[in-house]
Amino acid sequence: MNPLTVRQHDTATGPVLHVAGDLDYDQAPVLRGMLDQLSLSPGQCLILDLSGLEFCDSSGITALLAARQHALAAEADLVLAAAPPNLMRVLTLVGLDQVFTLHPDSSVAS
Repeated sequence: MNPLTVRQHDTATGPVLHVAGDLDYDQAPVLRGMLDQLSLSPGQCLILDLSGLEFCDSSGITALLAARQHALAAEADLVLAAAPPNLMRVLTLVGLDQVFTLHPDSSVAS
């Protein structure tokens, strides 16, 4: 098991959260807690840079959906950047590739 780390940096368009490690049942509350503390303004874009994500289970997917709800409630956008292939496969299988805005690499998070 790899502990989840979430680092934040702010850009002109909104916050970027670099998510690394395992986003699973034990670790998903870490991301959700960070989202609860995150203030977004209308028109901003929250970017989740998932390039360091090693594992994501259904609890992790639920945390990603919670991030989307958090952004929508603030009238902001959410982008998942650099989702690893195994996560992309799951998102595609369950149709969430049609729900999330996906970017193939983290350059959007510069």
